[in-house]
Amino acid sequence: MTLRCIQQPHQHLNAKLENGILTLAIHRPEAKNALYGELYLWIAQALDEADQSSQVRVVILRGADADFSAGNDMKDFMSFIQKPYQGKAGDQPPFVLLKSAAKLSKPLIVAVKGVAIGIGVTILLHADIVYADNTALFQIPFVSLGLSPEGAASRLLVKQAGYHRAAELLFTAKKFNAEVAEKAGLVNQISDDVYALAEQTAQQLAALPLASIRQSKALMKHDLDEIVQCVDDEAEIFMQRVRSPEMKEAVQAFMEKRKPDFSQFG
Repeated sequence: MTLRCIQQPHQHLNAKLENGILTLAIHRPEAKNALYGELYLWIAQALDEADQSSQVRVVILRGADADFSAGNDMKDFMSFIQKPYQGKAGDQPPFVLLKSAAKLSKPLIVAVKGVAIGIGVTILLHADIVYADNTALFQIPFVSLGLSPEGAASRLLVKQAGYHRAAELLFTAKKFNAEVAEKAGLVNQISDDVYALAEQTAQQLAALPLASIRQSKALMKHDLDEIVQCVDDEAEIFMQRVRSPEMKEAVQAFMEKRKPDFSQFG
């Protein structure tokens, strides 16, 4: 099948297919690769098509330049939360992307430079292999915004990092470096050149029997249906929190360039 991401390139997503390796590079440097509705769906569609395409054996997801992703674009998010939505919360663009990443049956390698914030961290939980360099700076900021975890993070981060470390990263919403990310099971390896390392690993995987890799991944992710359901369940709670007074206070504080005051809420 023809890959739309190759045939009709998106202005903020560079796509290259070479020797069975599909490289998707987010290219929005002026916003540190922050994501918005259309871009979420474009990347999700690229992953879905890669899963079905006989031309693709491995997928690499990375930033085009010095950052992975600053997470949700704030202007887009502000516009989004002011509009009513219909249907399932899990059908909103960020959660569509996370479910596409979760359901990808082929190897997904993520290479992280610079910032990885919000969904930029959550999506790592659905990758198979993650590399980061020493410029990488991670943050899971949802609680500090009056929100809750997304993308099955409440389940997968506990599984990978252990409860205590997961609780610290989720509750404090603090920024953390590549070493902490590696200890939390979010990163396989820290490297000076993560893009080259991702490419090298992808080449190794592309030379192996794809059917064996897909079967191995299916066995390892035997609880995939439960993970996808968890993404949907968390999405419902997340969208409830979007309308919360704590979220409104966080937004107001951001607009007024001050620290939010959550002491007024129980």
